[in-house]
Amino acid sequence: MSKRPTGKGQKRGKSAGGVAGSREARQRVKTARGRSNSSTRWLERQLNDPYVAAAKRDGYRSRAAYKLREIDDRFRFLKKGARVVDLGSTPGGWTQVCVERVFGAGVSAASSGERGIIVAVDINEMEPVTGAKFLQLDFLDNAAPALVKQALGGQADVILSDMAAPATGHRATDHLRVMALCEVALLFAIEVLAVGGAFCAKVLRGGADTEILNRLKQEFSEVRHYKPESSRSDSKEIYVVATGFKDR
Repeated sequence: MSKRPTGKGQKRGKSAGGVAGSREARQRVKTARGRSNSSTRWLERQLNDPYVAAAKRDGYRSRAAYKLREIDDRFRFLKKGARVVDLGSTPGGWTQVCVERVFGAGVSAASSGERGIIVAVDINEMEPVTGAKFLQLDFLDNAAPALVKQALGGQADVILSDMAAPATGHRATDHLRVMALCEVALLFAIEVLAVGGAFCAKVLRGGADTEILNRLKQEFSEVRHYKPESSRSDSKEIYVVATGFKDR
């Protein structure tokens, strides 16, 4: 039987992201010629993941959409008319959630009457998401922040970073790479956030490094670590959420 995700304060069998578990028997995948054991395990996990099934049902591009839904349900920073930058956006699941919450479900920016803006950024290609601007660029390039600022056209209310570096399998190296991306995103957030703004970024289990955590506490009124229930239990990822950006 597949494990049913549960949410705090929710009825058992339904997560904070609104995904119900399945009572169907677990699907098994046989090892096929030319398919490695690791590929077989990945495929089996995908077939039995209730969030993968829910993403297909709800029209999201990835199961990651439910992570942002849960985070925002908890911290409520994606408000109508907000100005949002989504770093590491491909394939677009987080961008879709941003559009829904900033402009309303099924409503484009042009027709909503809201003055918000969503800028999605990724080094890889991404199919357009109605209501969002997409910039394909490497955010680590020196010219990248200026291009994002130009697309934003002013201050931001929310900076999101789901950026990730390819895993090496070496725990210390992977942690340093993810924290470097978090630090770059934070420095950008400090430059462009409006007073009261929010910052949310992926880190690895163990949380943000002391130096980054101290900087977050200096710049924001509240800093928390949060692991969405839709994040797989065996995943080392966790998110740092900082709200209430202080007046410079």
